[in-house]
Amino acid sequence: MKKTLLEMTQDILTEMDSDEVNHIDDTVESQSVATIIKNCYYEILSNRNWPHMKKLVQLESSNEVTKPNYLKLPENLKELSLFKYDKAKEGSFSTAYHDVHYREPEAFLRLVSSRNLSNNDTTLVTDFSGVTMYIKNNQAPAYWTSFDDVYIVTSSYDKQQDDTLQKSRSQAIAYLFPEWEHVDMYIPDLPAEAFSLLEEEAKSTAFFTLKQMPNQKAEQKATRQNRWLSRKAWRAEGGVKFYNYGRKGRK
Repeated sequence: MKKTLLEMTQDILTEMDSDEVNHIDDTVESQSVATIIKNCYYEILSNRNWPHMKKLVQLESSNEVTKPNYLKLPENLKELSLFKYDKAKEGSFSTAYHDVHYREPEAFLRLVSSRNLSNNDTTLVTDFSGVTMYIKNNQAPAYWTSFDDVYIVTSSYDKQQDDTLQKSRSQAIAYLFPEWEHVDMYIPDLPAEAFSLLEEEAKSTAFFTLKQMPNQKAEQKATRQNRWLSRKAWRAEGGVKFYNYGRKGRK
């Protein structure tokens, strides 16, 4: 059963034999418990790719004319699993999205370093780090990598279409962290069956942090729930399958 932030805070305070509250900010202890719930929530989200976090998104243009082959990742991105770019020519009445394949940074640098800058189809691009790369300027992106987990860098772009890669031409599937709201009625964005895990993890942490004592029962419940959820994440049987073209998830 899903619960609000206030309900979970009240339940944990009751277990701790603490003062009753009507709002999460009523006491210093209730504020601390609400913060612990938040931290446990994001820890749970980080432990696996939850299906409800999977979204269809567009990547932001870098707006840097000196970096025409860069796109910016969403701030709340956990993992990028698929990246496509529209290579349709100007004047076309249809889109032509194609896969842009991931390469490890080392392999990506070997690829772009093998090019000849004297050719008209190659542009010298300087990364934010100061490192230079030889980027094809007459074809849609074919490969991508990331050196900083902030920007995507592609091996090419088509200057006949755009001066820089465009958000409107990008198409991606990614896992995004939901936004947290520090309000009484906020319901954490988790499947209903995961709320028991969240509350038990938060309860165990609160006892240890605020009362300086372990809560073995809460720890045991959290462990059992975590094991069960590791075998069941998808609500639809078998889930939705897709190939992983992206980098590994953030820690």
